[in-house]
Amino acid sequence: MLKRSALFLVLPLALLGSLPASAAVKASDVIQGAIDGFVRPAYAGLHEHTQTLAKAMHELCEAPSPGELDAARTEFSATVYAWSSAEIIGFGPIKENNRLERMLFWPDRKSIGLKQVQAALSAKDPTATNPAQLAGKSVAMQGFGALEFVLFGDGADALAGKDNPYRCAYGAAVAGNIEIMAKDVNDAWNKPDGFAALWANPGPQNPLYRDGNEAVTELVGVFINELEMVRDVRLKGFLGGKPEADKPKQAIYWRSQNTGNSLAGNLDGIDRLFQVSKLGDALPEDARWMAESIHIQLVNGVATAKSVQGPIDKALADPALRGKLEHFALITSSLSTLIGTRLTAEFGLTAGFSSLDGD
Repeated sequence: MLKRSALFLVLPLALLGSLPASAAVKASDVIQGAIDGFVRPAYAGLHEHTQTLAKAMHELCEAPSPGELDAARTEFSATVYAWSSAEIIGFGPIKENNRLERMLFWPDRKSIGLKQVQAALSAKDPTATNPAQLAGKSVAMQGFGALEFVLFGDGADALAGKDNPYRCAYGAAVAGNIEIMAKDVNDAWNKPDGFAALWANPGPQNPLYRDGNEAVTELVGVFINELEMVRDVRLKGFLGGKPEADKPKQAIYWRSQNTGNSLAGNLDGIDRLFQVSKLGDALPEDARWMAESIHIQLVNGVATAKSVQGPIDKALADPALRGKLEHFALITSSLSTLIGTRLTAEFGLTAGFSSLDGD
């Protein structure tokens, strides 16, 4: 499994409490803006969507019909977008108890999750239909990937009738498990003495962030690492240099046709986080064009990803849609340079990192 690691930045010692471009912009204000303006609303919104998704799954199981199946599938797609926006904050409460991997076990190049889900469906494992018991099983069996297969994988259309109650019960348990995790993360971000307080109040006695440098490092790392993840792992994992090198079944959420939706959600989250943190206000006046450029490119990236609709294999075979995916790659590369090189240089930051590693 690929995992995200830290970006290491070094600030001049005299500027640990504020950003180098403007003494009036304090690191604590930037982080508090990020927490209040994006992190908490994003995870609160995710929790609301997971509640609706869990309800839709229960209603499908209680009265299976094509309409209820469509409703559950629609809410799954909406929840994927909410998760894709929130998941860019891949540290803090979401990392506790393996929640990040339990929410989304991906990439799964050896199809471990698929095999485990199919085995559970075949054996009709009764413990997999209980959210509490499911939470103790393999991470690959209890998140968005598992629920996607239940709702969109082989045999999923049977959910519209009464022929496969176990599959629906398992899907409802997965949705319930996702809801529990979303609630726990949302609650944790809102605890007065929780992780948010540690991030927003760096200091010598803080066990995680000793100064403003380390707190801002965490934030800037989100932009750089997530852009790289979106481009190099999520996109280039299925988009080859040439059409014959494409791997459509390596695309995230390919079964539910949510690949573009997910990529759009990632960039939408990055854009909203950048805006509310007001990092652009810390730039010198002659460099503040960067903030507007970053925003415009992120908005463009979101629109481009959203325009890639339908099955991803057909999109890759369509020159116009494939061109949009290639344009999306260019946008993320441009943003990586703008944020990871030019913006950090304006802040006087020295970056040295390998943001993604894996087996």
